[in-house]
Amino acid sequence: MNFEDDTIVALATPAGIGAISVIRLSGSESVKSVDKIFLGKSRLANCTSHTIHYGKIFDSNKELIDDVLISVFRSPNSYTGEDSIEISTHGSPLIGQKIIQSLLKHNVRIAEPGEFTKRAFLNGKLDLAQAEAVVDVINSRTDASLRGARNQLDGMLSQKVDTLREKLINTSSLIELELDFAEENIELVSLQKVSILIGEIINEIDRLLKTYSFGKVIRDGVNVAIVGRPNVGKSSLLNYILKESRAIVSEIPGTTRDVIREEVSIDGILFRLHDTAGIRLTHDNIEKEGVTRSHDAIKNADIVLFVNDIISGFASEIYDQLLNLTAKDRIIKVLNKIDLNPSDLTETNIKISAITGEGIENLFCKLKDKVVSTENYSEQMAIVSNLRHFEALSKAKEYLVNAKNSIEKKMSGEFISLDIRSAEDSLGEIVGKITTNDILNNIFAHFCIGK
Repeated sequence: MNFEDDTIVALATPAGIGAISVIRLSGSESVKSVDKIFLGKSRLANCTSHTIHYGKIFDSNKELIDDVLISVFRSPNSYTGEDSIEISTHGSPLIGQKIIQSLLKHNVRIAEPGEFTKRAFLNGKLDLAQAEAVVDVINSRTDASLRGARNQLDGMLSQKVDTLREKLINTSSLIELELDFAEENIELVSLQKVSILIGEIINEIDRLLKTYSFGKVIRDGVNVAIVGRPNVGKSSLLNYILKESRAIVSEIPGTTRDVIREEVSIDGILFRLHDTAGIRLTHDNIEKEGVTRSHDAIKNADIVLFVNDIISGFASEIYDQLLNLTAKDRIIKVLNKIDLNPSDLTETNIKISAITGEGIENLFCKLKDKVVSTENYSEQMAIVSNLRHFEALSKAKEYLVNAKNSIEKKMSGEFISLDIRSAEDSLGEIVGKITTNDILNNIFAHFCIGK
């Protein structure tokens, strides 16, 4: 079933100059609209699905725009479930613009952000959780985030949610049917068995909820603030990790004035490193601003690398400031420059040399331990990485706890059934069985145009 009657078009490849560009159309007029500007060996209207055709595209003045390849996809066997066309052209922004302008004169409009995927959802080609995974696949920055997004796109989480929801639907149906025969005292389902089943589903939901921290790390990465006194080797540490001279290193205190942001993948986890200005009292207005920005980076960090060195020792006054800005368990105390005194016994979490690299692997292990749960989670499992899914699961659990309490209190079946139905709806929100236009608009507004 199609929910839109019009035909949409958009550039599906990034804007700019490249080898090729791809223009995508979807809707009942896709083939007819392209036929009006395309000249090949045969009309596209006579072509079967999943075929590619070479030809030329002309503008309204019959002037040649470009040689193209046209891919034809017939409903329902397309990404959107509608008739769809993909036009591959040479990668000039001008060519793409001219082709789209020509199509707009033939019952076609520009697509909204995410409208192709929205139509795929509305036409039953994928559920809402899978649709959201499309963005995660596009935004993947590491192998782990890509695998996690692919598994969600392939329906791993959806299948788990659908199984739990189906169990609840079958149970609530029996309870409601039993209410219809209340006068006959017919028991279709034992409330004790219902309570056991609800408990099992709550446990399954708890298992999914516990994966959220891991899933969020895999999907979004981790913000790490590198802080400490001036000249303790913060920038040297950043440069060593990146294997390039990204930050200026100098013996002059206060060299780093602003926050330097870089990304690095460590065993599939994306770490966003923020090299901050050295924290100290200063009368330099620019350096003061740098210290203020350092404090902001600390507040927004998932992990804080508190760097000290052999020469200046442990900066207890800065550590006290950190405790006012972030949680203690987010701080990793790092002792740098151990190459100057390998026998130093200063108490710290990790000892390193940002010059020789000694201890850096231990630091990587400590970073991973901080962000990855001790549970044996994997991006190849059904995991929760989306806040919307986490909140929906939390609501479902709350309703099921209420239903279980109602059973224990021997309350009427109406109360039990109402909470179970509410839990069903909460689970349905994850896969889009229960949804609103506001939710859909909010989700697909975050897509790029053309997807």
